[in-house]
Amino acid sequence: MALAIRDVREQDLDAVLALNNAAGRSILAIDSSHLRYFFEHAEYFRVAEIDGQLAGFLIALREGAHYDSPNYRWFSEHYPQFLYIDRIVVANNYRRHGLGRIFYCDVHSYAEVRVPLLTCEVFLEPRNDVVVLFHGTYGFQEVAQQKMGSDGPQVSLLARDLSSYGYVRETWLDHGGLPDAPWLAERLRTAAAAPGRKKSAGAPHP
Repeated sequence: MALAIRDVREQDLDAVLALNNAAGRSILAIDSSHLRYFFEHAEYFRVAEIDGQLAGFLIALREGAHYDSPNYRWFSEHYPQFLYIDRIVVANNYRRHGLGRIFYCDVHSYAEVRVPLLTCEVFLEPRNDVVVLFHGTYGFQEVAQQKMGSDGPQVSLLARDLSSYGYVRETWLDHGGLPDAPWLAERLRTAAAAPGRKKSAGAPHP
């Protein structure tokens, strides 16, 4: 089995959209314009390919994005710098094979050289103890709970301190930036897209 984790490509978007909207209650459905926003503005948007087939994806955004999500807004109001995991989806055929753990290791590696905090949320209605335990084993701590809108589900807002960030900031980020190495590179976005940390118009609600 050949596994590759790589940045999303435009030709992947139809398959990503279909996978997202077939994921069930734990993942909010989106439309093509919402996915296009992620494609143009997400700091981290990677897919997993297994033997050439799309097996999953993870999308994460930095602070400063114009993204109308109540959970993202909560983190924006409480923390100056973070990477927010908006969604992770694994295709049914590839679940329970450790792909979620591989994604989380990858996004952690990406985040820890850029920000002091990795954040996300988990649904508490309905509660999924496997998902809650999964995040606990990765060092996430609950920092708050809230409802998504007036009649939405209760969610647990989670954050993980990235202990390597201070060293990276003092050694490289404050002195010209990260080394020029492929595994440290930013993902390429369209020329019209603003960096995730800047305001951009037209962001959809999740």
